[in-house]
Amino acid sequence: MTTNPPQRSRDFMGQPVQRLPEELFTEADVQQIRSRGLSESQVLRQLQHFQRPAFFADLARPCTLGDGIRRISENEQAGFLKLHEQAADRGRFLKFVPASGAASRMFQVPSYYFCQCETLSLEEISRAAAEGDPGARSFVTFCECLHHFAFFDDLRTVMWEAGLDLHGLTAEGRYREILEHLLTEAGLGYLSLPKGLLKFHAYESFSRTPFEEHLVEAAFYARDREGRCRLHFTILPEHQKRFQDLLAHKQPVLEELLNCRFQVDFSFQSRATDTIAADMENRPCRDEQGRLLFWPGGHGALLTNLACLDGDLVYIKNIDNVVPDRLKEPTVLWKRIMGGFLAALQEKVHGYLERLSSGPEDRRLVAEVREFAETELLVSFPDFYQTLPLSQQRDFLVQRLNRPMRVCGVVKNEGEPGGAPFWVREQDGSLSLQIVETAQVNLDLPAQRDIWASSTHFNPVDLVLGLRDFRGRAFNLQEFMNPDAVFISRKSKDGRKFKVLELPGLWNGSMAHWLTVFVEVPLITFNPVKTVLDLLRPEHQP
Repeated sequence: MTTNPPQRSRDFMGQPVQRLPEELFTEADVQQIRSRGLSESQVLRQLQHFQRPAFFADLARPCTLGDGIRRISENEQAGFLKLHEQAADRGRFLKFVPASGAASRMFQVPSYYFCQCETLSLEEISRAAAEGDPGARSFVTFCECLHHFAFFDDLRTVMWEAGLDLHGLTAEGRYREILEHLLTEAGLGYLSLPKGLLKFHAYESFSRTPFEEHLVEAAFYARDREGRCRLHFTILPEHQKRFQDLLAHKQPVLEELLNCRFQVDFSFQSRATDTIAADMENRPCRDEQGRLLFWPGGHGALLTNLACLDGDLVYIKNIDNVVPDRLKEPTVLWKRIMGGFLAALQEKVHGYLERLSSGPEDRRLVAEVREFAETELLVSFPDFYQTLPLSQQRDFLVQRLNRPMRVCGVVKNEGEPGGAPFWVREQDGSLSLQIVETAQVNLDLPAQRDIWASSTHFNPVDLVLGLRDFRGRAFNLQEFMNPDAVFISRKSKDGRKFKVLELPGLWNGSMAHWLTVFVEVPLITFNPVKTVLDLLRPEHQP
């Protein structure tokens, strides 16, 4: 294989970047790349990201109430609820749930102590907890509250079938056998299951997984006049049968209970969205067989799944943000309000686009649309806009408004980790509304660190999307992402260190050039489960 000298070019920040020669790949590499639905040029572009400076958003200021975040008053709610009902009756709504997340992080502490139980007794762990060890305290709480978890009855049953007495082992402090039957394939196998299939909530005579709770919740805001309720879950291929089996078992019961018909689809993250891994010298990383090493592209890869839905108005919500029936009312109410708000906003935008595109040039109309864009959509206009001829101002407005739209619910910041709404300064000096993650902020710069720390609201991944243009055609979502907003992280496997590239996040860089509106929603609508102990919060208990 010949090696040409690397060429140099410049990246989006004007910094020199080494251009990687196409001869970097062998014939076998090319076959492997193409078998994944990728091209050599795509992989070369991915490798170039590893040589560039890390991407950071330029925070201008946090979004706050009245400055980037809108509060919907009680007087407005009735109108939006009516618009939601009309859109729902027409079958415009679909619910999209990323559900491939594994439960391994939820059980990180129990898993650690499961591996240590050969050498550590519960008494030793309790002493460490009393001395302030946070992991030990969490494990002791887990053990003491085991009977409060919705999966307790399933665990007791599977242990009884194995000839073990859960209550007796608990009394004796023999937690290794208990953990073995909770975490491994000897019992429930929770460590290898996706979150969506774990028992989260106990009711009087049954319990539910997040998958089931999402079905129930959607029936109250995504059902059409014929009773059809459409949902789409993204999952891993190895879990498809479990999801389908659970659906087949629960669907008739839930449809009778809720008087609806569920239409549930599943999809997998495309292998074509995997990205090349790089070694510490930014060369293609290879496995033990010498094959190129690819890595899942993160939740930004789901933009492809979202685009394939041919959806109209789409709700997005994380798999672990669910509550029992007794607390669903606020969530359902605000889902309806947000859906109606989006429908109202989209109707006005589409109406303006139709008038701008079909009628003669109208100075008053152009001025009216600009005012609407600035006040309702908070669109930032460049200084040169006023110098443009009327026809070009009209074209600018059409180009700026004919985009996918998202209404993002945000909650008051209570210290939860994750993204937040900010005003971000773009390369041309304009400002845009963005959901920004910690990894996108250069916290080494005091000014940026101070802006990040002053955030008042948090992104709970509570979105409603408008995916069609004013002529009813589906947008090409790839056209509205920021391809430079990638994440680079370091991994290790079998003693080897390497770097992986995550695609722009689904609600971050992948939606960077969408029309964005932030709406404050009540904190009660946000109840994530990141660790197993979160299930002990009052919101998740009977």
